[in-house]
Amino acid sequence: MPASEESLHTTATDLRMATFRLARRLRRERADDHISDAHFAVLANLKMNGALTIGALAQRERVTAPTMSSTVAALVEDGYVTRVQDEEDRRRVQVEITDAGTAVVTATVHKRDAALSGALSELDFTEAELQTLRDASALMRKVAER
Repeated sequence: MPASEESLHTTATDLRMATFRLARRLRRERADDHISDAHFAVLANLKMNGALTIGALAQRERVTAPTMSSTVAALVEDGYVTRVQDEEDRRRVQVEITDAGTAVVTATVHKRDAALSGALSELDFTEAELQTLRDASALMRKVAER
């Protein structure tokens, strides 16, 4: 039996509010305080997916190519990414994360995981409640990736 419209709306509202509050808290945890959320997202994308063109990065981050070009220029200046000619098509340029960029992503992820783990431990959740959170996170990921 499908969920009612009212149930879907209530769930959407509750989920949105909880997600935004949690995301805001986690975004404060950074290894480099001068990296914006948009810049961090690009670095994380490159770390996870490997080298990409500016167009591919723009599409993944849902921004325009000129916006992504500016972001990449700033990240190049900071030493977090490099531009590399594509091996198959020398006219095309790939954006590749550097060791420094990888280190910032790794350190930021560790800081965010530690902060969230600390918050969870302060609340004395039971194993069943933690399993519920893991199950909910899988469902949230499914919604986010659709």
